[in-house]
Amino acid sequence: MKLAKVRLPDGTAAVVQDNDDHVLPLDLTQVESCHTLADILYADDPAGLAHFLLRPDTTPVAADDVTFLAPVDQQEVWAAGVTYKRSQVARMEESETGASHYDRVYTADRPELFFKAMASRVSGPGQPVRVRSDSSWSVPEPEFTLAVSPSGRIVGYTIGNDMSARDIEGENPLYLPQAKVYRQCAAVGPSVLLASEPLDPDATEIILTITRDGSEYFSDRTRLSQMARSFDDLVSWLYREDDFPQGAFLMTGTGIVPEDHMTLEDGDEVTIEVTGIGRLTNPVVKNGTP
Repeated sequence: MKLAKVRLPDGTAAVVQDNDDHVLPLDLTQVESCHTLADILYADDPAGLAHFLLRPDTTPVAADDVTFLAPVDQQEVWAAGVTYKRSQVARMEESETGASHYDRVYTADRPELFFKAMASRVSGPGQPVRVRSDSSWSVPEPEFTLAVSPSGRIVGYTIGNDMSARDIEGENPLYLPQAKVYRQCAAVGPSVLLASEPLDPDATEIILTITRDGSEYFSDRTRLSQMARSFDDLVSWLYREDDFPQGAFLMTGTGIVPEDHMTLEDGDEVTIEVTGIGRLTNPVVKNGTP
């Protein structure tokens, strides 16, 4: 089952996405303590609660008639780095001074984890992601993303775009927060696949496509099985010595890095597709353009 947050003509709603063509709005008024998508995700039985919230007379709504929003309520968004071999190599290439650090973190027990965004910095499907005006080498990072409850339970999977200014981080690894955290620095969506459903890492493909002037500028793909760390390991480190009373979304790293000469430009379009979840597409803006 996939759950999403959408904008309907009469307001925002949590929905079940029964297929790629239709959504089924949920009646949150049936449960006093259920007000948001997060409340459903963090229930003991999210799928059972969603079925309960489906009214018998619910009319399916065409997906084309709704606006999908980022499935983020008040959760913090965090990210993991250097969890794929391709990412390790790319980070070493971009940073001469910090190359050994990236080499060591790939095999270390402790992963690289960093804060990425609050909900206000997160773009939903179709909303712009942005290249910093002081960056001349920025790329999208397509990432399988975990929805995690306040207790640290993985409740679902979605798609994330961890925008990254590679030149800023490459100049000095201590600049990582500036390379990663800024307005419109992340996109998440379109839906959350409940973790109660089986997941085959080798069959789960992550595909990145960048379109420029109506033509394909870059495309590559990887598989979830190429990750060097497990989901449980990443979550256990994130929740170690920290609290997330609103839960968290955790981007799990990227295995796709465009060639060094490639950088996003104003007007590009980034599409990330993940098997079983769907497709997240965002236009790119640069230099503060709206």
